[in-house]
Amino acid sequence: MPSSQTIDDIDKRILQALLDNALLTHKEIGQLVHLTGQAVGARVRKLQDLGVIDGYTLRWNPVSIGLNVHAFLTVFMNSNEAHRAFQAFVESNEAVTEAHRVGGEGCYWLRVRVGDSSELNKLLDEVLKFGNYKLSLSIEQIK
Repeated sequence: MPSSQTIDDIDKRILQALLDNALLTHKEIGQLVHLTGQAVGARVRKLQDLGVIDGYTLRWNPVSIGLNVHAFLTVFMNSNEAHRAFQAFVESNEAVTEAHRVGGEGCYWLRVRVGDSSELNKLLDEVLKFGNYKLSLSIEQIK
């Protein structure tokens, strides 16, 4: 991880502009931070080289393509030997959109999106091969 001395306030403002809208051109960001587009490009490359910018993503609306069920699973593993197989299952399962190995309550937290309750039941049956779970359904996304 880079030290805070390697980036300055302008770098942080560029980063915030990209976090707000990753589609901004270097020229548009330059107008916000009072630099040329070329100077912004050099700073963005520096932030990428330092590992501050690790990649790009987009926001989307899963419901618009039929992924109507948004749920969170806390998974409690049956045995220590099951972790690798479970991680492989998570990596290969498109319904799992996010996974974290955690300390505290449970062993893993999963964010899942599926089309309907029958797809969710199928996923839950698969999870039972590795351990027990606690299910929480999202009823509204706030942020």
